[in-house]
Amino acid sequence: MVFGSHTRLDVRRPQHNSSSFCSPSTAVAVFVALALVAVWMASSTLVTPADFSPFQPSTTRPSQNHSPSTARPQLDPAANHHQQQPPQQDDDPPPVTLTQPRAEAGTQAAELLTETTADSDQQGSWKTQATESSNNMETQNKQTAAPSSYAWKLCNTEAGPDYIPCLDNLQAIRKLRTTKHYEHRERHCPQEPPTCLVPLPEGYRNPIRWPKSRDQIWYNNIPHTKLVEYKGHQNWVKVSGEYLYFPGGGTQFKHGALHYIDFIQEAKKDIAWGKRTRVVLDVGCGVASFGGYLFDRDVVTMSFAPKDEHEAQVQFALERGIPAISAVMGTQRLPFPSRVFDVVHCARCRVPWHIEGGKLLLELDRLLRPGGYFVWSATPVYQKLPEDVEIWEAMSTLTRSMCWEMVNKVKDRINKVGIAIFRKPTDNSCYEARSAASPPICGEYDEPDAAWNISLQSCVHRLPTDPAIRGSQWPEEWPLRLEKPPYWLKNSEAGVYGKPGAEDFLADYEHWKWVISNSYMNGLGIDWSAVRNVMDMKAVYGGFAAALRDMKVWVMNVIPIDSPDTLPIVYERGLFGIYHDWCESFSTYPRTYDLLHANHLFSKIKKRCKLVAVIVEVDRILRPEGKLIVRDSMETIHEVESMVKSLHWEVRMSYSQDNEGLLFVQKMIWRPNEVEAKI
Repeated sequence: MVFGSHTRLDVRRPQHNSSSFCSPSTAVAVFVALALVAVWMASSTLVTPADFSPFQPSTTRPSQNHSPSTARPQLDPAANHHQQQPPQQDDDPPPVTLTQPRAEAGTQAAELLTETTADSDQQGSWKTQATESSNNMETQNKQTAAPSSYAWKLCNTEAGPDYIPCLDNLQAIRKLRTTKHYEHRERHCPQEPPTCLVPLPEGYRNPIRWPKSRDQIWYNNIPHTKLVEYKGHQNWVKVSGEYLYFPGGGTQFKHGALHYIDFIQEAKKDIAWGKRTRVVLDVGCGVASFGGYLFDRDVVTMSFAPKDEHEAQVQFALERGIPAISAVMGTQRLPFPSRVFDVVHCARCRVPWHIEGGKLLLELDRLLRPGGYFVWSATPVYQKLPEDVEIWEAMSTLTRSMCWEMVNKVKDRINKVGIAIFRKPTDNSCYEARSAASPPICGEYDEPDAAWNISLQSCVHRLPTDPAIRGSQWPEEWPLRLEKPPYWLKNSEAGVYGKPGAEDFLADYEHWKWVISNSYMNGLGIDWSAVRNVMDMKAVYGGFAAALRDMKVWVMNVIPIDSPDTLPIVYERGLFGIYHDWCESFSTYPRTYDLLHANHLFSKIKKRCKLVAVIVEVDRILRPEGKLIVRDSMETIHEVESMVKSLHWEVRMSYSQDNEGLLFVQKMIWRPNEVEAKI
């Protein structure tokens, strides 16, 4: 069982038997479909229960004037491979099921079927965020059975089409004792996840495709104009007719992001965009034009900003096809591992780095690689107003006490702004030589990688001294780091799938390259030109994302908090991702992803929380006509398929073998008419 035996609670319900038949009314179409499949069968191979064959069936109903001369494959009513068209009526006949021949090929991929568990007592060397983080996670009620029918209603919230359950929980926000540290912008998830559907904005249209979307989006998809009023003079965003335009500017780069990006590299050539520097964190990103144009330098950027009075800034970024999340520098650590970002950038990000012992800047220190750079562009760097001078002096004192070296401070004559570049140390010598231990060294029990619901601390973490420990060396230059196992991944310890660490990493990468090239690229009928924003909901080593590197897509690699903590590996190979608990809503706006990939996630998560709420969250973040690929146990596949059918999604492919299945579905634009009571 792939990925499905993660916990001690993995007790599966008995499998329901089913049969399929073909009615006379569809005989001709079925005959032609079978003929087409026979051709495919002659030239394709099957891999493993979880590593299915390179699918080649058409995703539309075959025309009846195709030649029927090809030999028909054998029908098998016990199998469960079928392909469906738009939602069937209740009296439609079940689809035909086909058997497929096994192949001797794919042995390497087949070995990935035994993933080690994520339970703390069976985990071996792998920790999880749930165990690394010191807070006690409240387990939600398990779902004992999925309802056979669903009565969907529209959510009734003040946020309307922009509803993010964990950021728009007004009931919890109103009970906060203080908002001094932006507590009202942090996550406050409802005790029970919502099961209502977020409405569409009036006049919603399929998003404009990348790369054109970087410059313009449909106004009706995000009909907000506050940023146009506040920031239009800084070339953030402008409105014209049915479009919102993004000239590529920002507060600190009115004359374009690319000039600003090149100006940074000129100021410190060692930054080397797309070689030494591959993964960037952009704090207070606005509409994320900085990250959007860093793609031109082969750099990926994790951009974030709060859901605040700068209306819909992160939503604009995602609609443009630029990665971003809604988050804030507040009272808790950001949901990333320690020592993973090559560069951290702040351009007028409105974060008071210098106050309260530098607590917020120390969080950046936790996230920045040893030897990495902090690029700060703000008025204290280049203006001489009393307040700016005071802040600059405080920042200079703070960065020296943190052992950050200011390697350059320079002004851009075109944009008429300045930047200061600081470098994090690579060893502990400066910490040990300080006359005063302020900020103090973090205690030995302060786990720097613990990042889920962990309060910020005003301390600095010691750097690794063992050359075999992560963070003691800089990763390989991009793109070598993508394919090469990290130097600190030990073969003496078992990987997630049970092989020695480095071997496990390589096997996972080869597996996903095979699956994507032989199945996902052609066999599912996906129009990849319409896919830009992708999420791997349970990413493990990031092999799925790595295998997509030549596509014009970006992948948000999510490591669930109860899965092995492999997110540092994802970053080490030049990709990015985030920790998340799928019993809660993701920190993104509705309708922001084109494709979601869930590899043996749902069968595990439904032991902790209600699967229907997770599918509702999938519906929330997936765009109309977006795709979902599920690989899981057949019991779970049946549950998910039942739910998405009730949502009027189109089932494009459903396939099973040895109690393992693949489900490929497409969200449609349908929304219910009934509205629930006010949340």
